[in-house]
Amino acid sequence: MTVVTLSYGKNGVIKKCQANGHADFSKKGSDIVCSAITILVRTAMQVLSHNENVLLIADASSRGNLSFAVEAKSENPQTETQLICIGDFLRTGFQALTKEFPKNVILMED
Repeated sequence: MTVVTLSYGKNGVIKKCQANGHADFSKKGSDIVCSAITILVRTAMQVLSHNENVLLIADASSRGNLSFAVEAKSENPQTETQLICIGDFLRTGFQALTKEFPKNVILMED
């Protein structure tokens, strides 16, 4: 099972995303649930990496663990909006996965 934890800051901006464990929906290398989790997190990281006002610290150093921490380097309404939207994107995607695959994904938020 994969446990996904999303952490938020002021005004609902995303601060941290952690996905730990294997979904165990299918065999390693062909697990659609693990693939979906990976796509959600990596897409969020790619989008955030293009914002020069964002400090992004990502960790994909081991299989089954993918995480990032993010913060704005300075106050900027556009960056705050982007961080809120990325958090909404991740929450929506992971809620859909937990609904469809409740034995494989757990979403925790703080």
